[in-house]
Amino acid sequence: MSRYRIQAVSKMSGVSTATLRAWERRYGVPAPARTASAYRLYSDDDVQLVKKMRDHVASGMAAAEAAQAVLEARGATLPATNGDGDAFTSTRDRIVEATVRFDPEMLEAEVSKALSLGPSVTIFERALGPALEQIGDLWHAGQVTVAQEHMASQILGATLLHLLRLAQPAESARRVVLAGFIEEDHVLGLIGVGLRFCAWGFRVVLLGPRTPPSAMARAVESLSPEVVALTVSVAPIPSHARDLVDAYADACRGTVWIVGGHGATALRPFIESRGGIVATDLNDLRTTIERALATLRRDRNGSLS
Repeated sequence: MSRYRIQAVSKMSGVSTATLRAWERRYGVPAPARTASAYRLYSDDDVQLVKKMRDHVASGMAAAEAAQAVLEARGATLPATNGDGDAFTSTRDRIVEATVRFDPEMLEAEVSKALSLGPSVTIFERALGPALEQIGDLWHAGQVTVAQEHMASQILGATLLHLLRLAQPAESARRVVLAGFIEEDHVLGLIGVGLRFCAWGFRVVLLGPRTPPSAMARAVESLSPEVVALTVSVAPIPSHARDLVDAYADACRGTVWIVGGHGATALRPFIESRGGIVATDLNDLRTTIERALATLRRDRNGSLS
């Protein structure tokens, strides 16, 4: 089960977050899951891989050799590198560099270059999303200011909205509504999830941050989406959590609904008790949603027979 953020793994292993990212990028050691907001989530097994890699390097082994050793112990080999991977990584690094330098012109230029790297989902997941994550880590560490973080969020956010508009399928009866919890301001990761939905054939309706249950109820009533996706970074206080989750569940009116973001795990008992889905692994998200939709259709058909 994936449960640890990169800062926690750094403290547990004594390996810096920068080194953890470099090992993952260059050698695939480890390959943590990603949340709906593109943040890394490490499992206990991942942590053990990091510690073994650390011990090999500390003994004098080169990083590449250490990675090969821990992967061979698992019956795997080093991943092959390619030009595209290098391009995405370089773009991410330059975006972060521009933010650290507080250089909006450089940031705009690098983000514009990113648009030529490939499909929208890939651009987000391999360049823009990781850049946002790293900038957020730098802000939490006090290495960039609120102003720098806001500059990056505005420029990257505008780009993600542009990508979302371009990615919308021309004709589709399937709709997904995306929104943030009533006190949620951070929805850039949710836009990235929207890009995935577009690739799966859904038209995305983005309600944005701070969407109250009453507004969600109106959207569901008017648009009849197949799926509602919500994000929450910080779980509400326990005394209000259940009531708020109940309000969103009622607003969804039997529609398949999912909740992602850092605060979702703390709300899992309330969400799942009302038939909602907690999104923790993007790789399994489509399968989970399609399974839930199939179950909902069977239930509805059964009630009509």
